[in-house]
Amino acid sequence: MFTPTSRYHGIEVARYEPPDGADPVPYVRRRLLPDPCALTPAGFHTVVEGDRLDRIAAAAFGDPELFWRLADANPALDPEELTARPGRRLLIALSAAAAGSTHGF
Repeated sequence: MFTPTSRYHGIEVARYEPPDGADPVPYVRRRLLPDPCALTPAGFHTVVEGDRLDRIAAAAFGDPELFWRLADANPALDPEELTARPGRRLLIALSAAAAGSTHGF
């Protein structure tokens, strides 16, 4: 259902059966965030004025849609916090799946 680069790849799709007999509603089960300490570091990025997570992801992973890997590795309640302060050092880490493979990022 989700591409291999999606943060939801491999997450089970469940079905809610409404008690009134209406059509079942599919939904994606909850995604648990990985423990950042358990991720394999691949490098760091120092935030500069005007940085955006999608641009950092494009440079680090070759795909701007992988911005969620930066958010997973650098916990914040609001992802915009990650680039709000120039000088902040962001961890660039392999995904949990990639850490166990030979495919790199």
